[in-house]
Amino acid sequence: MSIIKEFKEFAFKGNVLDMAVGVVIGSAFGKIVTSVVNDLIMPICSLMLNDIKFTDFKIALKGDSAIMIGNFIQSFVDFIIIAASIFLFIKVINRFKKKEEIKEEIAEEPKPTTEDLLSEIRDLLKENKEN
Repeated sequence: MSIIKEFKEFAFKGNVLDMAVGVVIGSAFGKIVTSVVNDLIMPICSLMLNDIKFTDFKIALKGDSAIMIGNFIQSFVDFIIIAASIFLFIKVINRFKKKEEIKEEIAEEPKPTTEDLLSEIRDLLKENKEN
């Protein structure tokens, strides 16, 4: 099998295309979360810290070098929000999958045949005659 043909089979499988769509949507979602953190959450934190810009928090090193703690914390808040959102999304999807699995299990249960039902009726009638 040629490498090109093998690559086509890999690239156009449903799972790969689904994953690509997920990456694009995830990237857009990440931008939205970053905007929420930068434009909503951090200004509120800044107000609580007497109008100190959160991104200005840093540890000065020699010369102009500094460790930007504020930027790190801001990125960490982004990560926490994205991770929590994905966790909740997966939890909802798993709940729907469980419901579908239960429905499938119920549908797969074998229904009694006519012979089974007639046998049960016969046995019940025998029990009633004996009593």
